[in-house]
Amino acid sequence: MSAVVLVAALCLLAGVTLGLLGGGGSILAVPILVFAGGLETRSAIATSLLVVGVSSAVAAGAHGVRGGVDVRAGLTLGVASMLGAYGGGRVGQLVPATLLLAAFTAVMAITAVAMMRRRSDEGAGRPPAPWLRTSAVGVAVGALTGIVGAGGGFIIVSALVLLCGLPMRRAIGTSLFVIALNSVAGFAGAASSASIDPAIVAAATVAATAGSLAGVVASARIPVGVLRTGFAWFVLAMSIFMTFKQLPAGAVARLQASASHVVAGLAGAAVVALAWLTVHLRHAFVRSSAATSTHRYMT
Repeated sequence: MSAVVLVAALCLLAGVTLGLLGGGGSILAVPILVFAGGLETRSAIATSLLVVGVSSAVAAGAHGVRGGVDVRAGLTLGVASMLGAYGGGRVGQLVPATLLLAAFTAVMAITAVAMMRRRSDEGAGRPPAPWLRTSAVGVAVGALTGIVGAGGGFIIVSALVLLCGLPMRRAIGTSLFVIALNSVAGFAGAASSASIDPAIVAAATVAATAGSLAGVVASARIPVGVLRTGFAWFVLAMSIFMTFKQLPAGAVARLQASASHVVAGLAGAAVVALAWLTVHLRHAFVRSSAATSTHRYMT
């Protein structure tokens, strides 16, 4: 399987996640482009911003047709985040690529934990926040987008629910609207120092856009809370994998050796626990059978 085909297949899944949850496209797209597409980190971030920007815009339009986008809240957060994204894209050019990838891994882990701790009804029904606070949140989210290539979707959804009082499903559509704005701004700031592979960009964009539309269709039928929790574990596992990939070869070998001892210890503990449980259940079954026989004899 060629790198382009593999990237397209994986970006299709990233697009589905984006349409379903209002975020996660860049969290998946950057490692896909780095590890499956073989792109250099800066090129992967710039490409991710373009792919996620286009697919988010299409998915936001699909949500908007159903009344799932709050344009006023989205514009307030979006305009501020565009400023932050452009500045973040410029700052990202000055940061070493290794540090960028490490920062992105940390963002993935923090996002996963935040997703696990949230409930789908948090923030619903609260009065809208002052525009100044919402704008400040937008600048911070946009800066994150430009520096590490993360669209900040799950952060945006949280901000829209907790700060703007939007229902969860409407926050998802509005998040996609904001992601489309700050991804385009981040791409404008980062593209000048990154090389773009036209074949990978085209394949990834088409696949992610198709996936995002499928995600929008499915979002009305699948509970968002269930999807978010499962995806949180997936993101956390991917962040651990990326951390493992960034370790020096010697550290990886030591971890592998340690892991074999840990697995052996856990296997031994599991065998002991299984033996204890078998004996315990056998004794309990014998006592239960004896009690039943005594009861029948007395009656």
